[in-house]
This record gives sequence, C-alpha cells and structure tokens, in this order.
Amino acid sequence: MDATASREGAWRQALRIQSDMFLAAKDLGGLRVQLAFYRGYGTFKVSPWIDDSDQLVRLMASVSCQAGPTQLSKILKHCINETKQSIVNALVFVGDCFEEDIDRVAATAGELGLLGVPVFIFQEGENGQARSAFMQVARLSGGVYARFDAKSPNMLRELLKAVAVYAAGGRPALERAARKKGGEEALRLVRLLPKQ
Repeated sequence: MDATASREGAWRQALRIQSDMFLAAKDLGGLRVQLAFYRGYGTFKVSPWIDDSDQLVRLMASVSCQAGPTQLSKILKHCINETKQSIVNALVFVGDCFEEDIDRVAATAGELGLLGVPVFIFQEGENGQARSAFMQVARLSGGVYARFDAKSPNMLRELLKAVAVYAAGGRPALERAARKKGGEEALRLVRLLPKQ
C-alpha cells in the first residue's frame, strides 16, 4: 500500500474494511496476507505473513503516513522474491500517485505476469499519470485495474473482498461470488480479468 501523506485519510478508512477480506475468504480455506507499504523518503516495510484480521488492523493502525515519492517498484520486486519462495496468488495495491520510471516498473510487472501473480491495482482519485501506469502494471501482470473514490469506501471494501475470494479460490470462486446477490464488484473483476 501507498502510505504517503496524500493517502492518510484513505489509510484510516481502510482500517475499518480490512476484516471483510478475511471473512470473504473464510469458507474457501482462509487468507494469508502480508502488509507491504512505502512512505517518506525510502521507507519500505513488510510484515510477516498473517491470517488474522485483527492483527492486520493493529499493524495498519501503527503506520503513520509520511510525505515522499512513490515506490511501487519495491512492492513489485518484493512480491517476485516472495513468489520464488512460496506460492503467492495475487498482489493487491492501493495508491493514488505514480512518480517512477514506467519502463522499469512495467518490466517488473511483466515478471510477475510470467510467474502467474496478477496485480490488482485500486486507484484512489483521478491522477491521469497514475491511471496510465497502474493500467499497464495490471495488464502486464494479468491483473486488474479499478478506480475508486475516497467518498465510496463500500466500493473498495467490495473490491478487496472480491480479490480475497480470488486469492483463496481462484477464478472459479470469484465467478461463484459474482453470481450471488450483492456480487457486483466480483462480477466487475471477473469481466476485467484476462481470459486464462
């Protein structure tokens, strides 16, 4: 996650919706996540793998957002390293800006695509440069790009739940979730996912 100063309000909002991800994946065998975030000038931190929503909320609550440049490339490279050690089913990134070399970041996203790790990028706001970069990262990795508005936390909640279902049960589980009542965001992700 992007924990730069521009995302402070959304970071606090995300605290309230994280547990829904775990609940969405519970019947599919559960969910293990690793919180990775950047902030300030060069700060990049990663938690251990966790399977408890309360622990994730505590970790996120301990993070203070700080001004600084984006570091999406560090998150992507970290995911490559984790994938080489054990199976990673998906990477979820939430951010609002992009200030890096797109060619380097795109190459790293392509590596994730070759490893079979789709990147689900959810953009807060309407920054055009970020939109273009995030769409390329999602496409090259075989993932999905979607934009949400900070005034619509329910949309982000439902998107995160849909990704949790995908991570726990793959495309078939996501398709089943899309057919259920209230599965609009799952259906949206199914439609956006590249055909296998």
